[in-house]
Amino acid sequence: MDVITAIHTRRSVRAYTDAPVDDEAVRTMLAAAMTAPSAGNEQPWEFVIVNDAAILAEIPTVHPYAGMAPKAPLGILVCGNTAKEKYRGFWVQDCSAATENLLLAAVGCGLGAVWLGVYPVEERVKAFAALFGLPEEVIPMAFVVIGHPKKEQQPQNRFDASKTHLNGWQPGKLPQF
Repeated sequence: MDVITAIHTRRSVRAYTDAPVDDEAVRTMLAAAMTAPSAGNEQPWEFVIVNDAAILAEIPTVHPYAGMAPKAPLGILVCGNTAKEKYRGFWVQDCSAATENLLLAAVGCGLGAVWLGVYPVEERVKAFAALFGLPEEVIPMAFVVIGHPKKEQQPQNRFDASKTHLNGWQPGKLPQF
């Protein structure tokens, strides 16, 4: 699948089949995540791979929108390691770029995924840190639930020219694409 198709096909998938996610797909997704750009090329991310059904069943107790997690074969907790930051505070952007790469790689592997936001909601951050025994300098940013989608996602065009501005903020002056 080409990258443009993957971008337009990626959707938040919350329903999965019972099929497991193979180790090669996990490695492919993590390699894509770790290829993301980062401030100063510091790569301050850490990933907790979760394939234990008992742990996946606990995720809805720490995240209010994670009802799909117990029915999925895999989750990946994306964390920022503040001890690895070169430029303070940019770990959020770095980990967000890694998370998007992970989501696109999931599509490329024929999988579906949903990004569940953890950071900056303090109670979620504390709950995930406690559940996974994270050191103080490692902050959970997102939990990505992954599996084989029950239905195929179709590409969508969400381009909206009204959200574009040419050479500055000029409402009504849209570029011609």
